[in-house]
Amino acid sequence: MRKIQMVDLNGQYQSIKEEINSSIAQILETSAFINGPEVQSFQKELEDYLGVKHVIPCANGTDALQIAMMGLGLKPGDEVITSDFTFAATVEVIALLQLTPVLVDVEPDTFNIDTEAIEKAITPKTKAIVPVHLFGQCANMDAVMQIAQKHNVYVIEDNAQAIGADCTYQGKPQKAGTIGHVSATSFFPSKNLGAYGDGGAIFTNDDDLAHVIRGIVNHGMYKRYYHDVVGVNSRLDSMQAAVLRAKLPRLNGYNKKRREAALKYSKALEGQPNILTPKLASCCTAEGSNCNCHVFHQYTLRVLNGKRDALVDHLNEKGIPCGVYYPIPLHSQKAYKDERYHEVDFEVTNQLVKEVISLPMHTELDNEQIDYITETIIKFIE
Repeated sequence: MRKIQMVDLNGQYQSIKEEINSSIAQILETSAFINGPEVQSFQKELEDYLGVKHVIPCANGTDALQIAMMGLGLKPGDEVITSDFTFAATVEVIALLQLTPVLVDVEPDTFNIDTEAIEKAITPKTKAIVPVHLFGQCANMDAVMQIAQKHNVYVIEDNAQAIGADCTYQGKPQKAGTIGHVSATSFFPSKNLGAYGDGGAIFTNDDDLAHVIRGIVNHGMYKRYYHDVVGVNSRLDSMQAAVLRAKLPRLNGYNKKRREAALKYSKALEGQPNILTPKLASCCTAEGSNCNCHVFHQYTLRVLNGKRDALVDHLNEKGIPCGVYYPIPLHSQKAYKDERYHEVDFEVTNQLVKEVISLPMHTELDNEQIDYITETIIKFIE
């Protein structure tokens, strides 16, 4: 059996090696390292893939979130509602811009933001909602958009983990990241569409907002040395764009492989009384399904018998890498503690951080590895 890895980037690289190497060699020859033809082509190709009017590449996913908020003109003190159970970048940029983060609980089955909790958290100071499409599954965008329209606030989709996923929105499939007023994504190497370094992008269908954001990512310039808005230096370099161009036409195939691996995990683990496998829509489990409602950036279990940490140690001893995403709620982190928060409001998140464990998930997983992983879990958990 091949060595099991949490993410097998090298294995994936081997299958596209010639195309990647050729593209990078071409960039080295032309020396078009910043905003070169590869970046411009990738931007257009991603717009076509997503069905969105504007893709603005940038340096990383955290920048993408920050720039999206800057583009909307949010001001210090404005409240931004987001999920308590996610990576810190989501709340980090809110704090950096001197906005007021408002953390709310999540759903116990999808791990995505609880829309009833959003409604309860709305105040006259609320200016935006940031739903996170966690682990590759879309948040309830119908409910999020209804709340936003009711209260006249912006929606910024954090799409760092769900590129290629389809949200069911107004009864039809629509790509994650194309529903809210603006969206941010990451091309960190381990993502479903990953570069070989940092990278990110902002998506929007708003022409005026796209114009503002294009200035922000480039020091506030639309014309060289003329600074019309306060900006940052956040650009996707040509080599990363070349890698992403090679992977983008394969993204649906990559996501399909992840989904197939996830279904094998779930089938092997079904019926285990101390394990909850990820919630799947019925379309995902149908024979021969091409459903994209969950693209499994992570495959995350809940271990219900209090042995999660012991299972982590056991898997590591058996040569099986795993992850705990996330071990500490954001409202409990030193950087984001606030007297406004009360533990009773985070019952689901506080439970999840004790139970979740993510198994290896990537395009190169094979049946032998999945069998070994699931058999090892079952023997330990029973």
